[in-house]
Amino acid sequence: MPGVNVKSAGKESVEKSYRRMVRGMDLFERERARLSPQGQLRFKVLPRKPGVNLDRLDLYVLGKTVEQPVDVAPDRTFTLPRLPKALDENALVSPDRRALSMTWRAEVRTPGLPPDTRRLGDMRLECHVGMEAGLVSNSPNFFTQIFSAISDTPAYCEEAGNRYLFFADRPVFGVTLVSGGRRERLPMNRLYAAALDEPSLKNELPYCDCEVLLDRAHYLPLADRSWPDDTLVVYDYMETPDAAARQ
Repeated sequence: MPGVNVKSAGKESVEKSYRRMVRGMDLFERERARLSPQGQLRFKVLPRKPGVNLDRLDLYVLGKTVEQPVDVAPDRTFTLPRLPKALDENALVSPDRRALSMTWRAEVRTPGLPPDTRRLGDMRLECHVGMEAGLVSNSPNFFTQIFSAISDTPAYCEEAGNRYLFFADRPVFGVTLVSGGRRERLPMNRLYAAALDEPSLKNELPYCDCEVLLDRAHYLPLADRSWPDDTLVVYDYMETPDAAARQ
């Protein structure tokens, strides 16, 4: 049997279970008709530490005999191939980056929405897929006084007090929910991971995978069914896309 060249960063790599990510894909297929009929699923990698560059990321599905490269798009999203052999070998989804340097999320998007707008049902399904796939990458010493303890199942997304973190595309001033004639701006305790007034934020923030994404981190009322799945989540960004691209 030929050898396998494992392109991993060794002990300090940040890896995810291929089986669990495929379970997340299966959950998406089961729930999409209910939550996101037009939605499309991709996975996404994001920086977690200052100075981390995720451009030209090498990503592989690695098992005992499997070594399958995964294409990562310029927006740092990707899809996973379904590989029965990788499932049998309990493979890992492995980037060439060190532990705690990056984090992962599911991304579900309905095409054709207005600019700077998401759909709440898509984001509910994102949470379900992300929990099923085991994508949240918080440190073992997770600071529970700032962030609620997160269970390891999609049922967490249905809890009234859930704190599943979403990351906007750019730093935000505010987020507004719009459903028909109803319009409500998210309160400050749902923005910036509800952590800006925490006295020990500087010391504790490294334990959260929002460390360098705090200015775009927010919670949504996923369990509040008075907001239907077609509710629009409208982002008020701190800067325009052109200004962000020039930096």
